[in-house]
Amino acid sequence: MRAFPSISWLLTTVLVLCPVAFAQTYPSKPITMVVPYPAGGPSDFVARQMQTDMGKSLGQPVMVDNLGGVAGALGVQKMLNAPADGYTVTLGSPLELIITPLTLSTVKYTPADFKMVGQIVRAPMVLLARKDLPANTVEELMALAKTPGAKPLSAANTGTGSMFHLVSEKFSQQTRIPLIHVPYKGGAPVITDLMGGQIDLSFAIFAGSIPGLIAEGKLKAIGLTTKDKLPTFPHLTPLASLPQLQGFEFNSWAGIQVPKNTPDAISARLNKAVYDALQNPEIRKAFEASGNTVVPPTSLADLDKQLKAEVERYQAIAKSINLQPQ
Repeated sequence: MRAFPSISWLLTTVLVLCPVAFAQTYPSKPITMVVPYPAGGPSDFVARQMQTDMGKSLGQPVMVDNLGGVAGALGVQKMLNAPADGYTVTLGSPLELIITPLTLSTVKYTPADFKMVGQIVRAPMVLLARKDLPANTVEELMALAKTPGAKPLSAANTGTGSMFHLVSEKFSQQTRIPLIHVPYKGGAPVITDLMGGQIDLSFAIFAGSIPGLIAEGKLKAIGLTTKDKLPTFPHLTPLASLPQLQGFEFNSWAGIQVPKNTPDAISARLNKAVYDALQNPEIRKAFEASGNTVVPPTSLADLDKQLKAEVERYQAIAKSINLQPQ
């Protein structure tokens, strides 16, 4: 008598093969790239540069969807709420992906809920000082802080628990320089008050208008959060090269994320599309002109390792200062 496969065997086979078949036909419709901030900002700039050439690589249009709110959490949550099929992705950064879940109790997602499929650009941070601060190096800052009767230095940030606040805390811990943390509601007023001499120090992304303000003498650069010199700014000190600041390497970056359950074949296709787009010299030129470094092609496995390392670093700093979500 001829044997027929059981119903359970058939169901199992269908469940296993369906994702494979689906991935082979991906994409068959437009992809939505959620930018978790309003149009016109740095994240939106990256998305707009990438959308056309990613679409060419994928063979489908990539549509940018700006959804700001809750420190970027609304946009990330929209991606996580969508089916894990590669048709809704996020253009994310450390702020909303890692920092926001640490600081806001209303945010219920964690970095374990998504995976990175491509990192696009990165930019170091720079330690800025008011132009008349009597210190030009970390060593001089340390000496100034130890001067008898000296007031503690003030360090501005974009809010308690923000990326700049956590980096400032780590800097204070490693150098033993006491800092008074001054939270602001945004980066623009920080730079305004730093130029006006109302505050002493602040970390900022070394991109946009910041290099120009340093070159014009309106702000003083103590050093960059890098280990090696930047070829385009060789006169700036890499802070992580100093004995007191070993391992002090922090970057802002932008990349593409999808829900964690997205099939590997689809994640790999998006990974290829990201780095295909970055082969366009005009895109690279636009990113470099804004102070960013274009990330070389990176495998999904290496992206996963990098993201986990970033998460662990920021979580460790938050724990060290007993940061509680508000």
